[in-house]
Order: sequence, then structure tokens, then C-alpha cells
Amino acid sequence: MSEINEEVVRGGQGQVLNPETYRDSIGTMEQSGKRKWVFPKKPKGKYTNYRDLVSYTLLIMYFVIPFIKINGNPFFLLNVINGEYFIAGQPFYPQDFFILTLGAIASLIFIIVFTIAFGRIFCGWICPQTIFMESVFRKIEFWIEGDRNKQMRLDRQEWNTEKIWKRTLKWSIYIIISLIITHIMFMYIVGYEKVFKIISEGPFENITNFIVMILFTATFYFVFAWFREQVCTLVCPYGRLQGVLIDKETINVFYDFKRGENRSKWRKGEDRKVTGKGDCIDCYQCVAVCPTGIDIRDGQQLECVNCTACIDACDEIMEKVGLPKGLIRYASEKEIETGTPYKFTSRMKGFAAILILLIGFLGFLLSSRGDMEAKFIKPAGSTFFVREGKIINTYNYTFLNKTNNKKIVTIKVIEPAHAEINYSASSKIVVDRDKISKGTINISFPESQMNLSKQNITIGVYDLNGKLIDSYQTYFEGPFKLQIP
Repeated sequence: MSEINEEVVRGGQGQVLNPETYRDSIGTMEQSGKRKWVFPKKPKGKYTNYRDLVSYTLLIMYFVIPFIKINGNPFFLLNVINGEYFIAGQPFYPQDFFILTLGAIASLIFIIVFTIAFGRIFCGWICPQTIFMESVFRKIEFWIEGDRNKQMRLDRQEWNTEKIWKRTLKWSIYIIISLIITHIMFMYIVGYEKVFKIISEGPFENITNFIVMILFTATFYFVFAWFREQVCTLVCPYGRLQGVLIDKETINVFYDFKRGENRSKWRKGEDRKVTGKGDCIDCYQCVAVCPTGIDIRDGQQLECVNCTACIDACDEIMEKVGLPKGLIRYASEKEIETGTPYKFTSRMKGFAAILILLIGFLGFLLSSRGDMEAKFIKPAGSTFFVREGKIINTYNYTFLNKTNNKKIVTIKVIEPAHAEINYSASSKIVVDRDKISKGTINISFPESQMNLSKQNITIGVYDLNGKLIDSYQTYFEGPFKLQIP
């Protein structure tokens, strides 16, 4: 039986509960500015189970996605070093960067809309910092050092055999996990094949990569072994942004102060309403389980990451003492103050409409993105030459196949119609999937029909069925002719 169960039972004998006092552990900073280490109690309950399910699903996705390929392409790759980008198996190129930029803008607006409506739920349920901290590193800590009270006792005791053994084991596992996280992260950048190649070749063959991996591993270890909740309370800009976005109609984890006050210890058989006491029995379990060390009863705070641990802790106590659950729950401040049900506000509707328009425009850009990009550029310093009554210009072509299929294409001059093409090789040009093909062509035009020294020309690229894939407009040079009126 846990310590709170024992306390509730003792309270059932008629005397005031005397639970462990947690006031000295509230927050993460002393008044002097010195860091106060947070020892959260292991949470349990409905929301904790839901969060574990979400966390494990996302963790599996994180570790599996780098190994997934679609039509031979990585499912997701952001190789900023070589300019290779794959999303859902589709290649993106620097020329498509504007699409990725719009996607980033749409994501930002989505976060804004989501925060306005539901507060900081992202932090407690989806944020990688929270998932790794609470579902990986914290669980290892519970497994090795025990729950809150045992961790606090271990922290206070001298460096004896037990403490050295437990801390060494914990920190060693943290280093191994940080190393694994780093390697998986690099797979999202260069691909798993490259990472395995670097590992097999050893650090001396890839000294730069080795140093970078060590630095990232050290960063992950520092964050999860020591910095911890201070990432959320001191560093993360999203927590500061939340203060600007939320209002009284935003859904957050709230303490129902109208129902909970006045706080008082639990006495069995006491009619709390008659004595003017609220439902909060001042057990401090909501504070004990908080991973950022705050007291949710003090109102909405920027340090709250909406992890719901306090909801589960409070519901458990309410059930034990026979009071209704939901003293701490998902609600809006307006709902708590006035009892008004939650509604979708005009501001939320406006942001949602912008988001829908952006997503629609983004979808249009993705669907209309061409299968191939073609360019025809005159070589630097080149000019025309005349042969047998025809003016000839040379062009270097570059074809980029953006599809997952090999393309066989031909080149035709769309305008002017009298132009002809002479190939340096075959007229059927093969462009492999996700590859660039380069070559040279000569375009000739009758000198008698050349009225200007430089005129526009449109060149088209066609598939074997005669379908226009892409076109490119450039210029055609000829001899200067003096126009006399």
C-alpha cells in the first residue's frame, strides 16, 4: 500500500491527515536563485495511461521511420548538407523550397490555433522533450532509484556503495540511450546506410562525424540527466508564446478553485460544506507528481506543461475520500469562473479559416508540382554561327526527374515553329528517377526569317506519348540587322 493510502486510512480513524509536506519542494528555484531539484512522484491513472500510449507510439515511429522506404526513397529525410529532402517518399529539391516554407508556415499557424483552443497540450503529450524525459529517462530512474521518497532519501545520503552503484548504473544507461537517440537523429539527415557505414569504418576514418555525434550525445545526456524540466521553464520559447496566445476561453489543466476552496485536511464523517470547507483536502499530491514542481492550485502558470499528472493524482484522492472527481481537470478559466460551457470563439474560427486556406493552397502546389524541371541555358561566352542559310545556337540542357519512375523524353521547339533541333546524341533522352540528366543541343533557324538580333524562343520537353511535361523560355541570337524605316 502506498504512503498516501496509509495516510487516508489513518485519516479514516477520525484525526486530521498528516501527509508528507511538499511545500519545500515546490518550484525549481530557491529564493536565492539556486536550482531546486524536482523529485516528481510516479504518476498513475487514466490520463497517464493515455499519455503512455501516445508516447510509445511516437517513440516507435521515431525509431522505425528512418528505415522505411517508398519506391526506393526514404520515407523522411532532411539532408541539409547535400540538399536532399524526402517527405512521405516524395523528393523535394531546392527549387521546391517555397513549398516547404509554406508547409512550415501552415504548421506554425496550426500550433497557434491549437494553442488558442487547447493551451499547452502539445507540451504534455507530443513534445519530444516530454516524451523522452517522462517515458524513457524518468521511467529508468524510477526503475533504478525507486519512487519520489526513495529518490529524495538517496539524494540526501552519503556517497556509499548503494548510491555509487545506482547513480553509475543510471548515468551509464542514460549515456547509451543518448547515443542511440543521436544515431537515429543522424539517420533522418544522412540516411541509415550512411550512419551504418560511418559506424563500420570507425571514428578515425570519420573524425568530424564522430566529434559531432559525441557533442550531440553529450547534449542529450546533459538535458535529460541534469537540465530536465528547465528546458520547459527557462529555455523553450513556446512556453513564453503561450502567455500571449491563451485567454479565458482556452482549454487548459485547471484547478476548480470555486469548488476546492477553502482547503482543509480530511476528517472522516465531517460535512465539509456545513463547516465551509472546500473539496481540496490539501494533500499536496498534485504538487508531488508535477514534473515542473508547481502548485496547480495557484492558478495557470507558464511552467505548467499540461501533462495531466495532477489530474490523475487528484482524481485518485477524490475517489478514496468519496468526493467527486474533476477538482483538477481540463477546462477553461471562464468555465471555472462562470460555469459557461466551452465554445469555439471567433478568434479561433478566424485562425482555423486561415489554416484551412493555407493547407488547401499547399495541397494545390503539391498536386500541381511538375514531374520534371527543364532548363536550357546558352553556354557562357557562346554566340551563334551561320551555316547554309541557317542561324545555329547551342544550348546546354538540364533535366531533373522529380518522380519515382524513369522518364524517356524528347525535345521540341514550341515557338517559333520554323526552328529545328539537332541532337549531340540520341533524340530520346533517358532520365532516371530522382536524377539529373545533362546534355547539349543545337537549335537552327532560317536566317531569312530572323528579324531581330535576339528573340524569344520556347522549348518543350515531351514524353513518348507526345504529352508536354515542361517548357522553358529563353532567347535565340542572330546577326544584327539595321532597321531602316
